[in-house]
Amino acid sequence: MRSSVRRALVFSAAGSVALGAAYVLVPLDRGDASPPALGPVGRARVAVAAGRPAAPADLAALIGDREAHLRTHPRDEHSWAVLGSAYVARGARTADVAYYPKAEQALRTSLRTRSAGNPEALLGLTALANARHDFRAARMWGEQAVRQAPKRWAAYPALIDAYTGLGDAKGVGKALDSLKKLGPRSAVKARAGQVYRDRGWREDANAALTDAAALAETPAEQAACLHRVGELAWERGEPAVALRQYDAALAADPDHHASLAGRGRALAALGRTSEALHAYRSALTRQPLPEYAVELGELYEALRLRPAARAQYDVVRARVKEESAGGVNNERVLGLFEADHGDPETAVARLKAEYKRHGNPQTADALGWALHRAGEGKKGLKLVTKAIAKGPRSALFAYHRGEIERQLGRYGAARRHIGEALRINPYFSPLHAPRAKRALAALGEPPEGGPEEVYESAPAAAPGPERPRRTEPGGSAPGSAQRQPSRRQVAPRQASPRPWTSRRAAPSTPRRSSPSAPARVRTASPGR
Repeated sequence: MRSSVRRALVFSAAGSVALGAAYVLVPLDRGDASPPALGPVGRARVAVAAGRPAAPADLAALIGDREAHLRTHPRDEHSWAVLGSAYVARGARTADVAYYPKAEQALRTSLRTRSAGNPEALLGLTALANARHDFRAARMWGEQAVRQAPKRWAAYPALIDAYTGLGDAKGVGKALDSLKKLGPRSAVKARAGQVYRDRGWREDANAALTDAAALAETPAEQAACLHRVGELAWERGEPAVALRQYDAALAADPDHHASLAGRGRALAALGRTSEALHAYRSALTRQPLPEYAVELGELYEALRLRPAARAQYDVVRARVKEESAGGVNNERVLGLFEADHGDPETAVARLKAEYKRHGNPQTADALGWALHRAGEGKKGLKLVTKAIAKGPRSALFAYHRGEIERQLGRYGAARRHIGEALRINPYFSPLHAPRAKRALAALGEPPEGGPEEVYESAPAAAPGPERPRRTEPGGSAPGSAQRQPSRRQVAPRQASPRPWTSRRAAPSTPRRSSPSAPARVRTASPGR
């Protein structure tokens, strides 16, 4: 073989290797690119780069691969960013907060290695801040990532989460518009469904999330979309429909633990209590989130298993403390829990600070309810009303508002909002839904004829001594034609055999007596 041919073959092979390496290392987050069929590591790389759900097994493979690579290439800033993002995704899937400090260290190492033009590390820090519920930091990192790479669509879903956590509806709308221009259809539909749900547009949200599930490219992504469809059905008060969606999500991804908790919720509403308890316990074993522990404890309490409920509430406090060590902010969850099951004053203090940081509708509702429980119902009502105006259509929000109004004596408004909560979802809470039904029954039906303020009552006549009446020749008492009842008073008509004793009001002008029918005049008898 001639030397020129050998050199061409060598250069061709080297170019193929370099192209393959670039294909693996560069995140493929463009909507027109297809994920490479490279096994678990390749699938996880694509999912992590795009901020999409990934299977736990794939994430474990990616983490092992990048850790091994960085032991021999410690200056590879891109691999540090990938590793940090994989740690974040792994921690979120398993609720193992020990991954979050490791993720922060890896992502900051990437930034130190290359601070300029490193959107991968910035996006990883955005995802980490969202996972820790630190939405101010998430907004900061996400906006920096957009400034460095404005055409990178994967930044906008993370920004939507950050703006949602801050209660910034305008920011959410702008980020969604940018995502619609740049992102693939599946990602656009998934995030649009989330935004529509938060705005209370349930039909639009259901359509978008159903399309997203059909367009999903991986089983994990499909399971996440099906779970959200199930959540919408649950919020509409359709536990049987929700259960089917949760089952479909678990069929696509058996490790989708959020759907296990959803099954527990739906099964409890359907009266399948034993199955509900088993589903909740399974979810907590695999993904021990404080929210699931609260729900299980309240289900125990509704079943009057008080020792089990108290034990579960202890788990809530311990779990929140454990997650706080990993930098996770659970102040809203803990504040609402304390308002219902602990010290309302402590809840108010926690939630006031949280509302200053993250003024979203969920925090406004929690703070309003805590204020009510602490005896400040008027202040609480303002916040709960604000949450309803700016947040999703929530049975819990409506119940909180109605119960506060009931305690303040505003019975008409209370009847309306407690009834609305039960119309939205009659199963919204194993504890509060039965309380809402009892409160509505105690309020009863509104009085007939409308509010009392519409009708003025007749003025009461002042009591006084009865005076003898003097008759005139015309047969009537003097001035009787001029005396008329007040226009506000409508006296009832009474049938009487004696017309002159009728209580009907005299006409404004005296009637003339007919010649053929003289007026009957009652005169005083001299002997009386």
